[in-house]
Amino acid sequence: MLLFSIMLTIHIIAGFSALAVFWIPLVTKKGGNIHRKVGWVYVTAMYTVAVTALYMGIYRIFFDYTVPEARAFSFFLLFIATLSAATAWMGIRVLRFKRRTEKHRNVYDLGISCLLILMSAITMVVGWMYDFPLLRYFPILGIILGGGQLYYWLTPPQNKMHWYFEHYGNLIGCSIATLTAFTVFGAPRLLNISITSIWLWLLPTIVLTPLIYVFNWYYRKKFKIQKVKKQSA
Repeated sequence: MLLFSIMLTIHIIAGFSALAVFWIPLVTKKGGNIHRKVGWVYVTAMYTVAVTALYMGIYRIFFDYTVPEARAFSFFLLFIATLSAATAWMGIRVLRFKRRTEKHRNVYDLGISCLLILMSAITMVVGWMYDFPLLRYFPILGIILGGGQLYYWLTPPQNKMHWYFEHYGNLIGCSIATLTAFTVFGAPRLLNISITSIWLWLLPTIVLTPLIYVFNWYYRKKFKIQKVKKQSA
């Protein structure tokens, strides 16, 4: 249990760190010094959240039988770990392949997106088994994001700034995972209240998902999107 307590402490610190800085890259100059440095702080915090959530979820499922009802939350932890890792990974990986003009078939990139879809489906099944509304519906976000990632990798880019939209879209999706976990776990303990409404749990998704579409609209107008020139055979 000592290791579990240590992981929990690290998880909380990393989660609050991510919550504290996730908005800074959104409002600072894109590609600037602050954007890049704070962005890496955010991504590092999210990877830490993912690793610690993975450990705690596995521990609760396989080694802690004291509270059987908590197993549903354990699967939520595993889903949050997968969602955080997959979206943070995608948000960074697209920068490395920003100049691609053809399909992308890297086994790691495709595998992580497939894992996100698979874990989302498993979590939804668990949600129906345990009659847990959050687990029934929240993983739909993971299926949408994972499916979007696969579509992006397996489709030749249609415009030169394709990577830009995927970069911030996935990192905003990553922040949805953090805010939802805080709403479900952190806020009730911090404020000593009970939050059981499915709508409050889904509030970060409801608020931040439209933000992705607003950014898409704004930057498409700003960049006056140009088509990608295909490489000659």
